[in-house]
Amino acid sequence: MSPLWTHSELMAALGGQASGAFDANGVAFDSREIGAGDLFFALKGEATDGHLFVDKAFANGAAGAIVSAPVNFPHILVDDTFDALNALAHASRARMGGQVIGVTGSAGKTGTKEALFAALDRSSRGKAHRSVKSYNNHVGVPLSLARMPRDTVFGIFEMGMNHAGELRQLTALVRPHAAIITTIAPAHIEFFKDESGIADAKAEIFEGLLANGTAIIPRDNRHYLRLRKAADLHASHVVSFGFASEADVRLLDHVEGKNGETLITARLPDGALCYGLSQSGEHWISNSLAVLAAVEAVGGDIAAAGLALAEMGGLAGRGARHPIMVQHGTALLIDESYNANPASMAATLAELGKVAGRKIAVLGAMRELGDKSRDYHLDLVGPLASAKVDFTILVGEEMQILAERLKAGVEGLHEFAHCATANDALELLKSNMRESDTILVKGSNSMGLSAIVSELVGGKN
Repeated sequence: MSPLWTHSELMAALGGQASGAFDANGVAFDSREIGAGDLFFALKGEATDGHLFVDKAFANGAAGAIVSAPVNFPHILVDDTFDALNALAHASRARMGGQVIGVTGSAGKTGTKEALFAALDRSSRGKAHRSVKSYNNHVGVPLSLARMPRDTVFGIFEMGMNHAGELRQLTALVRPHAAIITTIAPAHIEFFKDESGIADAKAEIFEGLLANGTAIIPRDNRHYLRLRKAADLHASHVVSFGFASEADVRLLDHVEGKNGETLITARLPDGALCYGLSQSGEHWISNSLAVLAAVEAVGGDIAAAGLALAEMGGLAGRGARHPIMVQHGTALLIDESYNANPASMAATLAELGKVAGRKIAVLGAMRELGDKSRDYHLDLVGPLASAKVDFTILVGEEMQILAERLKAGVEGLHEFAHCATANDALELLKSNMRESDTILVKGSNSMGLSAIVSELVGGKN
């Protein structure tokens, strides 16, 4: 099998001075992720310096390293390792002859990216590539590009941002044939004047579209016209998706199954498709419509996409469902621990409300909401009450305002508690779980609620 990068390709892309010749089978900047024959980028960050981990990278099997200071291992010496990573990303994109899709949005980016990968990998027989985990920032995107095999037919790249201008740089690297915005919501609103600023920043993804490119935007979102105006400046084709009758790819009908699956009939520009969706919730229906729009835009197999959507497993931290052991039997744990904003909180609680039986919600604070944080946390009263949650555990300082509101009394919500940390919430949850409960765990990643999931799924409760 040919290497991911030959030594001559590395030198052509990066320049620099080589201590010797080596090929690379993979690329990583985390020494813990290095496998046999991989290339290690010694990046310098605010908290640490990758050069401190060169020894570990080679102990794990690295073939060579990209460094800005000489080391006693095979290496290429460059002026700046971050610039070198971007150079390799450019080289990877330049040699790739397939179709590329970029994905962004205030919620649903990773799920949509994974669904697209499943759909396109199926039809291309393993020739699709995507960003792993949530590698969607100024380091993760070039790394994901640098890892892309030369014979890739479809590349799918997630792009995130906290500030204006960030997506402009990322999309210039990715240069997509199709670009999706899943939705606009007040995520990271701390760094913007209002939601319209978020919409403008997300719309930067269209600036990187290649000639004859397609912009895919949410028709139901209240910022649709703003997104449409931005898309029209850069895209040859604009495709909308959603529930509205005006959407180009729209929901015609859906039937929910008893195990969370959904049977969907969708209208596409050139016909209709009936398909199953393994994930539950209106937000996932919307995401699946965006997936279909993108698959069609890049010439993928729509029928294969429908099959892939029906077979997709749950994503860790983003809706994965786990049976867990409790006293006298089992309960169901829904893992939404990776991220949270007001829109995703409301959508997830709405899905919890559809569940029969006793419901527990462990909700961590939502971060980066700025001076409106108190209002956004207080606004969760409505979704909680509508879902008829039986026991609510609130975690983090920002949830204090909601705890005070629940203490004052909300019809239908009687049992709740407020904890400072995820560990406190875990102990409280352990003492309150019952057989046949459905337990939702959701919060911003920085709240550490994934530790609750790991403990319970690991069977240590």
